[in-house]
Amino acid sequence: MNRPPRGNRGGEVIVLVEDNTSPYYLHASDNPSLQLVPHLLIGSNYINWSRSVVTALIAKNKLSFVNGSLPRPLIDDLLSPSWIRCNSMVISWLRNSVSPQICPSIMYIEDAHELWLDLRDRFSQIDSARSYQLKQQLMFLTQGSSNVNTYFTNLRIVWDEFKHSQPLAWCTCTTCRCDSASK
Repeated sequence: MNRPPRGNRGGEVIVLVEDNTSPYYLHASDNPSLQLVPHLLIGSNYINWSRSVVTALIAKNKLSFVNGSLPRPLIDDLLSPSWIRCNSMVISWLRNSVSPQICPSIMYIEDAHELWLDLRDRFSQIDSARSYQLKQQLMFLTQGSSNVNTYFTNLRIVWDEFKHSQPLAWCTCTTCRCDSASK
């Protein structure tokens, strides 16, 4: 009887081939030339791009490769070849989702989590000119001759970009009492 390969992760047995809920599962339509999102990362669009990529990776059950929650197994682990294959697939998808100007700078990063962190560190910082521009847009946005829905949609677009471009406050206590996460 031919049984699908299995791996062991923290006492949990994982079926690699047929379990479509496993992060190691690759659908027949998953291929390295796939472009996850319709717009490429050009730098200034990092916030919207990263949100789109995260949504696509969640849909493909591969977010754990970029958020670091599925670290590389030891080389002798049965899951190691599958992890390498899926990690390589995610790296291909990410490379296909960035502009031709950015792609060469990530070509030699071989871990999807490291690649994701590299892009985040480089492009998540909003420049002061863009921050000022967004503040100005918020201050001077008026309904004018637009209907309420159009006005609200325009306001929401600018506000969401501004809100998500602000730096996060990091908690420095061991058991958070400073409430920096909600700030």
